[in-house]
Amino acid sequence: MDFLKLEDQACFPVYALSRVLTAHYKPILEGIDLTYPQYLVMLVLWEHQQLSVKEIGEKLLLDSGTLTPLLKKLESKKLINRNRSNEDERVVMINLTAGGTALREKAKAVPESFKCSLGLSIEEMVALRDSIKIILERTKQINK
Repeated sequence: MDFLKLEDQACFPVYALSRVLTAHYKPILEGIDLTYPQYLVMLVLWEHQQLSVKEIGEKLLLDSGTLTPLLKKLESKKLINRNRSNEDERVVMINLTAGGTALREKAKAVPESFKCSLGLSIEEMVALRDSIKIILERTKQINK
């Protein structure tokens, strides 16, 4: 095995798959007027209702420079509110608006549409997710 050949790299198929899957989401998410990164932010907020920008960044592995424009766009769509914390004005809290909460109902169809569009079974999707999670957790431990 020649580890300086692209086809022998472990990271390239992961990178390529990430790009392909993200692009695959695009037509599905157009139905709810979200980009893939915006969808990820909304998933986190639908689960937690209110989080700080820092907490969202930690959950999504995004820095504030990447996250801030996403949040501003979601705010302009009236899906979220950004407010300074009463306890610490340096902390910006993000919470869902009524529109953001209502969008969750429309978004319920996204995972099934995505799975079906790929022709994967639930078992295959779970196995893929679980394998990737193992590698992510290991790399988080190494990078601490």
